[in-house]
Amino acid sequence: MIEWYTTLELFQKIYWGIALMGSLIFLIVLILTFIGGDADDLGDVDTEIDTDGGIGFQFITFKNLIGFFTIFGWTGIASIDAGFSKPVTVIVSLLAGLLMMTIMAAMFFYMRKLNDSGTLDYKNAVDAIGEVYLTIGAKRSKIGKAHVRIQGALRELEALTDAETDLKSGTVIKVNKVTDNGILIVEPLNN
Repeated sequence: MIEWYTTLELFQKIYWGIALMGSLIFLIVLILTFIGGDADDLGDVDTEIDTDGGIGFQFITFKNLIGFFTIFGWTGIASIDAGFSKPVTVIVSLLAGLLMMTIMAAMFFYMRKLNDSGTLDYKNAVDAIGEVYLTIGAKRSKIGKAHVRIQGALRELEALTDAETDLKSGTVIKVNKVTDNGILIVEPLNN
């Protein structure tokens, strides 16, 4: 192997070095990803600041650079083997590396958009049908609790009513509105 490497000219040695180092680091990152470690443990260079409201599309990240150098090196080796001149080899490998970075950046950007915040939006409860769990006092005299399906899950939430009588446990209700602090304003469904 060493004899083969020493027979290469400097231009080929550079591309082989870049390809092998990029591939090695790529494999390490891939293995860490599959065993539960995060490649960010190698150096937390890809994180965004939580309060940053800026663009989520990051072109220059650790993972993207690894992809660039891996594709850059292997494309350069393939170009050399195909008999391309040195300038054409450099241009082809640069374009392939940049294309890889763009694909990876777009992939991570769109995957990040798939995340669900998990935040409960009480406004989604308006017009929902539910059931009183703990008695709700008439004319907002006592906060009770109601079971209402919001955002695909059954929730137990505090509730008030403007009805003339208390809403007893088991009464079917409809949510009219939600206060700023998340308390449901409900009415019996048969009204």
